[in-house]
Amino acid sequence: MFAFPTRTPSGGERAVLVQLDFGEPDLAERLEEARLLTESAGGIVAAEISGKRQSPDPRTFAGKGKTEEIAAACRACRAELVIFNHLLSPAQERNLERLLECRIVDRTRLILDIFALRAQSAEGKLQVELAQLEHLSTRLVRGWSHLERQQGGIGLRGPGEKQLETDRRLLNKRVRFLKERLERLSRQRGIQRKARQKSEALNVSLAGYTNAGKSTLFNALTRADVYVADQLFATLEATSRRLWLPRTNTGHIVLSDTVGFIRDLPHPLVEAFQATLEATADADLILHVVDSASPARDEQIAEVEQVLAEIGAADTPQILVWNKVDLTGVSPTIERDDCGRICRVKLSARDGSGLELLREALASIAREKTARRAATVLTGLTC
Repeated sequence: MFAFPTRTPSGGERAVLVQLDFGEPDLAERLEEARLLTESAGGIVAAEISGKRQSPDPRTFAGKGKTEEIAAACRACRAELVIFNHLLSPAQERNLERLLECRIVDRTRLILDIFALRAQSAEGKLQVELAQLEHLSTRLVRGWSHLERQQGGIGLRGPGEKQLETDRRLLNKRVRFLKERLERLSRQRGIQRKARQKSEALNVSLAGYTNAGKSTLFNALTRADVYVADQLFATLEATSRRLWLPRTNTGHIVLSDTVGFIRDLPHPLVEAFQATLEATADADLILHVVDSASPARDEQIAEVEQVLAEIGAADTPQILVWNKVDLTGVSPTIERDDCGRICRVKLSARDGSGLELLREALASIAREKTARRAATVLTGLTC
């Protein structure tokens, strides 16, 4: 089905957005997420293509008829690119580019582009470049005619290496260099991490689906000035601040904010950002921030849990932070499990309601850590 978006686009590259239905749940939420991703990358959705299929077409993913519909939409909207909210194979990408005569961007490439746009630190840029190159390496099998021609002509005669082979060799060399740089940075962080683990301060990491309100909560708790925007992946770099808990006899805790997760997060990104995500994996406690106003919140929680397991943080203690209760009419509160442990805090980071409840929860856990540490020291002295 061919449809124009309800919002009037202005500025940026014009794109036709393709979201096909293969029987997955929450199709409307997936389409809205794709719109937000496109806008976060600086593009505008000039038209949307949808439709049902039993399975992807091996050649063009969308099938012959739907591909012709996409081509018609591109001509009608004067679109410069087509964005598939799906993962495309290199062959499908190549075939679509030839048939549609415009750039094709799949979900992985779109997310990588947003990360490249957001990266600020030197390490963040290295991580994004590594993920992009590893994704590109799977696309060097396209066999474009200009890459397959033997180098020749004045100044180009040589050992007879094909341009495609040269590109692959140079790409692999750059990938090795980036991995070595990131490994050195990771070792430096390992030293810092050991120092933090020896500290008596409680290390707390914010995690959650992108746009759940983690940075808003981080700023509200620490009075920091982390960039906040109603867009996906507004925060990319890890940021840590000390949070003082007055009247609790626990001193301060260390609170870290990092990149948000998303469904179908490209595996190269998880691997490349393993170093950045160490703040989450090594935390004493994870505050799993949930957009309680989202109709897809259960699916988003499941996606975050999956990524946490992938980075080795599945067993780290968690508190669910039910954010944005101001949009749902729910009162701020603390909930406990059957063992009496705090398992959920409902609050609104935007208007501040419920923040004191979260501070109380953090203070309680900080006191538990202090008591355990004191007991360990006492046991050691006794022995």
